Amino acid sequence: MSKKRKTGGGVAKINGLRGKIDALDEKIQTLISQRARLALEIAETKQQEGSNNFYRPEREAEVLRHVLARNQGPLAEETMARLFREIMSACLALESRLRIAFLGPEGTFTQEAALKHFGHFVDTVPLAAIDEVFREVESGNAQFGLVPVENSTEGVINHTLDMFMTSPLKICGEVELRIHHHLLGTGHNPQSARRVVSHQQSLAQCREWLDANLTGIERVAVASNAEAARMAAADVGTVAIAGDSAARLYDLKIFSSNIEDRPDNTTRFLVIGTRETSPSGHDKTSLLLSSRNRPGALQRLLAPLAKNRINMTRIESRPSHQSMWEYVFFVDVDGHMQDRKVAKALAELEKEAAFLKRLGSYPKAVL
Repeated sequence: MSKKRKTGGGVAKINGLRGKIDALDEKIQTLISQRARLALEIAETKQQEGSNNFYRPEREAEVLRHVLARNQGPLAEETMARLFREIMSACLALESRLRIAFLGPEGTFTQEAALKHFGHFVDTVPLAAIDEVFREVESGNAQFGLVPVENSTEGVINHTLDMFMTSPLKICGEVELRIHHHLLGTGHNPQSARRVVSHQQSLAQCREWLDANLTGIERVAVASNAEAARMAAADVGTVAIAGDSAARLYDLKIFSSNIEDRPDNTTRFLVIGTRETSPSGHDKTSLLLSSRNRPGALQRLLAPLAKNRINMTRIESRPSHQSMWEYVFFVDVDGHMQDRKVAKALAELEKEAAFLKRLGSYPKAVL
């Protein structure tokens, strides 16, 4: 009898808690609908004023930072941020559904980064090469594009940097995506596979694991991880290294998870578009510079940053493609071009540099 009484009491408690959840769900749904109606009001006001700039990167970054500041658990910060990202994405789609070009095909980490940044209420457009992503945005066929720029293990993606030398597009945002690689296939035993296929960077990022676990199996570099997954789905003798999206897309088994050699393996992506982004309060500015050909040129070039106490977070050099042994420098600094200190430093830089191109100021990645 005692056991039955306890069981009955537990059921009553659970039913009571579920009733509270139902009541909260109703309130949440009502509030989301109210938010959506306000978003539509904003859209109508912008249209009356002749503006079609519905997506504001700095505003979304500000909202997400407030979400993280308010979060007290038990949901993780990343989980809470993604919930609000999807709410914002759905509300924005009521105003104007965005087309986002990305380095395809479908199932790549670049697509994952696009959905992490813009949410799932957008149309993602897969393209075959980085230069095609730039052209799609330049032509107006997509409002924004997403391209990889650097990996914490393998370094920069030179093709992306080179495109900024000639493209008029601006950097409007950045996304940092933790990269988890899985060994995927259709067979029963990956040890019996004839070859493992993946993008060359993914093969490099999993080199130690492959050396320890798949010795003697041919490694083949292909155009993308999604293409590798497609090949594994079509051939039982092929295994692929790819992520969760590719595994779901091609219905592949995950033989081994998180096989990357470094657990902090992260890729940074850039959001490219045609508009300047207003300050968000936590920004980054990217520049393209070349120095005059004289002794101490690079030190002179960067002196205005140090003088104005501007923190430089990255510098990369690339051939200028204009003249032999001439280089340009890609520089990231903290702050927005409209910040007083940054504006002063850029004015001094312009006098010293042989060439200065402002690639854009944009919110730092929130998570």
